[in-house]
Amino acid sequence: QVQLVESGGGVVQAGGSLRLSCAASGRTFSSDVMGWFRQAPGKEREFVAARTSAGRTGYADSVKGRFTISRENAKNTVYLQMNSLKPEDTAVYYCAVDTTRRWSIVVVATAYDYWGQGTQVTVSS
Repeated sequence: QVQLVESGGGVVQAGGSLRLSCAASGRTFSSDVMGWFRQAPGKEREFVAARTSAGRTGYADSVKGRFTISRENAKNTVYLQMNSLKPEDTAVYYCAVDTTRRWSIVVVATAYDYWGQGTQVTVSS
């Protein structure tokens, strides 16, 4: 019954920006960590960013300074603002929820319990 629906993906030129949204429903997310992962063809799913309900954030080194994760707890929605996009950012981006931890951000995909369907982000050079 838990659903995470991503939106906002698309095709953008290098240097451009996109904002991804993830609308979550089906449970109370107030104590959960919500984050983003991405997976490029031939690569493992990798951590991008996550945020606790209290506002603690974590970012992969590859996106620090370019991506910003935000969260509207009342709306059960998490966003990923992506600026200065690079071709290597091309991937399917997944919204994910970690229901086990409250204050800690874990970067391994197996720690997350719920996943969205993914949204494609393509950055052209």
